[in-house]
Amino acid sequence: MKAAYDAGINFFDCAEGYAEGKSEISMGNAIKKYGWKRNDLVISTKIYWGNAFGDNPVNNGGLSRKHIIEGTEASLKRLQLDYVDLIYAHRPDRHTPIEETVRAFNYLIDSGKALYWGTSEWNSEEIAMAWACAERLNLIGPVMEQPEYNMLAREKVEKQFALLYENYGLGLTTFSPLKTGILTGKYDEGIPSDSRVATATDNFTTSQREGYGNEQWQKTLAQVKKLKPVAEKLGTDRATLALAWVIKNPRVSSAITGASRVEQIAKSVKALDLLPLLDDKVMAEIDEVLGNKPTVPYRRL
Repeated sequence: MKAAYDAGINFFDCAEGYAEGKSEISMGNAIKKYGWKRNDLVISTKIYWGNAFGDNPVNNGGLSRKHIIEGTEASLKRLQLDYVDLIYAHRPDRHTPIEETVRAFNYLIDSGKALYWGTSEWNSEEIAMAWACAERLNLIGPVMEQPEYNMLAREKVEKQFALLYENYGLGLTTFSPLKTGILTGKYDEGIPSDSRVATATDNFTTSQREGYGNEQWQKTLAQVKKLKPVAEKLGTDRATLALAWVIKNPRVSSAITGASRVEQIAKSVKALDLLPLLDDKVMAEIDEVLGNKPTVPYRRL
């Protein structure tokens, strides 16, 4: 966090479900240790997975008014903060009426515990429903969404959300710009023993490991390998190119890097220097290499 802050980064993202709350504790300790001014920081956390470290799966999880308020208060205590700048609904809760969820997040804003609320991994229909409910009640709708977005995952951000940007001014704080490291080229010749895919135990990464070598994996690796000469012509590597490509999208408010080592911070910041080189010609070349650019079904006049 200090390496990021010293490099000019002031947005730090967390969630109640990360490491069963320990991630928020670490973040809060860092903010306190380095004495950073609160108004210089943008801190976010996400609410939904409370039951990951609780005994009551009914009350301690989801997006009920009870858990949104109690979960946020618990997060603030772990973060040692009076408020967070951004609070997210970490997943949609299809067992709770959307009006209850919208009212609860507005309560957090009205009570000064959060400044803005948004969603993470919601689909476009769910976000539109939340906005329709908020407008009917003269309340605030979700102003940001946190989806996966990278060169290999484009459909939601570039196609499904197209109308949301124009109608609601939706902003994005995207995650996984390197697709768990795949876009760095580290898996070109196999799975390194010290890689996340080799060592992680979560269901998502485990499924990647089990699928390595199948038809989809081979297709993905072929796409990634074709990016190497594009990066080399720009005097960079594929990881930096992939991150700069994400930031290039004007709909992306912030790209969450998920760095785990200090040296990764220094490397990620270099993506900003690459942005001026990503002109229309280069972006078109990347689209041709990837072959996965979504087709937006309408054109605004």
